[in-house]
Amino acid sequence: MTDISAAVSGDQDNISANQKSDEASKLIRQPPRNVEVEAALIGALLRNNRAFEKVGDMLRAEHFFAPEHQLIYGLAKRMVDAGQEARPTTLQHLVESEPSLQEVGGADYLYDLAANVVTVINAADYAKTIYDLFLKRELIGLGEDTVNDAYTNDLDDTAETQIEKLESRLYNLAESGDMDRSVTKLGDATMVALQHVEEAYKRDSHIVGVTTGFRDIDNMIGGLHPSDLLILAGRPAMGKTALATSIAFNAAKAFREFQDEQGNTIQEGGKMLFFSLEMSAEQLAGRILSGEAKVSGDKIRRGEITEEEFQQVAMAAQELANIPLFIDDTPGLSITGMRQRARRVKRQFGLDGVVVDYLQLLSGPPDKKNDNRVQEVSEITRGLKMLAKELEIPVIALSQLSRQVENREDKRPQLADLRESGSIEQDADMVSFVYRPEYYLQKEHPEQRPAEAQDKFLERLQGHEQRLAEARNVAEFIIAKQRHGPIGTVELFFDNDYARFGDLDRHHEGDGF
Repeated sequence: MTDISAAVSGDQDNISANQKSDEASKLIRQPPRNVEVEAALIGALLRNNRAFEKVGDMLRAEHFFAPEHQLIYGLAKRMVDAGQEARPTTLQHLVESEPSLQEVGGADYLYDLAANVVTVINAADYAKTIYDLFLKRELIGLGEDTVNDAYTNDLDDTAETQIEKLESRLYNLAESGDMDRSVTKLGDATMVALQHVEEAYKRDSHIVGVTTGFRDIDNMIGGLHPSDLLILAGRPAMGKTALATSIAFNAAKAFREFQDEQGNTIQEGGKMLFFSLEMSAEQLAGRILSGEAKVSGDKIRRGEITEEEFQQVAMAAQELANIPLFIDDTPGLSITGMRQRARRVKRQFGLDGVVVDYLQLLSGPPDKKNDNRVQEVSEITRGLKMLAKELEIPVIALSQLSRQVENREDKRPQLADLRESGSIEQDADMVSFVYRPEYYLQKEHPEQRPAEAQDKFLERLQGHEQRLAEARNVAEFIIAKQRHGPIGTVELFFDNDYARFGDLDRHHEGDGF
């Protein structure tokens, strides 16, 4: 028994010792790196500067782990970028006084690196290994910062804010370099473009992008195109939210997939995500419901509807149940939080377009506090454009206009009227305005001027009433900038009772939400 006890005791001591050893090894774990691969790559670059063509655009000095390799690579890249040869002989005088290089042999280390190279064929593979290890080191740092932040008791630094900061830093880390990015041959890009044309040809609508649901707008812009940022701006009461809601709803309502003769899947319409930063999801849904049921939204809110109108609303609600339109009404969203939610929806349900109502209610990335609102808006519009490219979907962002519109005789908006307009106009692929002349004509009811003859006043009054009659229920969709097509104005039908837009036919009022 004594021997058994001793053996058990010895085993327990060994287990305890092993556990302590494991814990100690965890405490002294070294960051991921491969100094040998770094040395091999730099040697290859010094032997043949043409190897920089494979790695120069994707690898930076800070991606290396060893300080001496950071130094040598940075100096060599600067020389090659300046059109000079980077050899041990040309770099020797630049590195002789560097302490980090003296520790590994001084200038002789340069010659050793170049002399030990067998081939430069593996330069791209070496670069991918170095960059992957750099990312892992950065992830470790992010993890440690996240743990430390989570231990703080700052009331303003909530868990949600910390998640958004982490999301932003992870996204920036992922965008810091793309090892697989390369140029695209014209022939390959042409075949992709031809495929899009073929898909549009097979669709009933014959448009390339996601339909807006408006005939004349689709004819002018060809639908909503992937990777495009579209700005829809207007003064209050012009109906920009109603128009954006109509576009999102029309696209979602038109969504369907079918097979062509070759078995390829063709899609019409699209699954849409609406970020409503000003209105609640219920208010937005109420607008759509009012338009589809053709029952005044004001009457629905007050409960002053008939039995017949209630049945219309109930039937419309049933028809809307399966339409792939998603609404996110989270208040105070940052551009980072919005991107996070959009990616989640695409992963879970699929996504073909995003609408943001409206741009000025978004805040910039939480890790980039900026007191300059113009710079913050620049970060937001850049983030929206990056989201469109990343998810390969169109993004429609609503924007306010400055009050200077009201000071002009012609109230039609112009590009200069955009608030914080520089970055918005620059980043957008299309800038459009919604304008309703009826709204301003109603406010400009003529009054008889002093000493004005009665007949002259009546003539002027009749002219105003004629213009008002012509403008009734008419809205203008003004395309002020379009990278891929013409600019111009499209007239739409607008029904103020239902906050509903539709195609305009001068002889027949158009249908549509």
